[in-house]
Amino acid sequence: MAGRVIYLDGAFVPGERATVANALPALGATTFDVYLNTRAFWHNVPAAAWRYKISDYQVVKKWLSYRERPILGCNLTLEEVQYSIDGARRILQILLTTTCNRAYSMNLESSIQV
Repeated sequence: MAGRVIYLDGAFVPGERATVANALPALGATTFDVYLNTRAFWHNVPAAAWRYKISDYQVVKKWLSYRERPILGCNLTLEEVQYSIDGARRILQILLTTTCNRAYSMNLESSIQV
């Protein structure tokens, strides 16, 4: 990775918004493009995954910050890039599962008649 990770936030375009409409509460209304270097970037990282924190640290951002070229002295390997993509996907899975479970519980409670 050459230099620092750059990330830019923006909104989902209408087609993307329609595709993820039911998941927007879990994903967040915005998306990030995360530039790993001048040629490689991740497009549409959902805000919820990018901003996800454990112990007050943004998980994906922190992981990438430790892998910047000035710190490691070398570029990210393809395996490291894939590992971080998989990590972001796992975070999204946690967020979506939590949202689905919460919605299921609310519907179940409202359908039970006493």
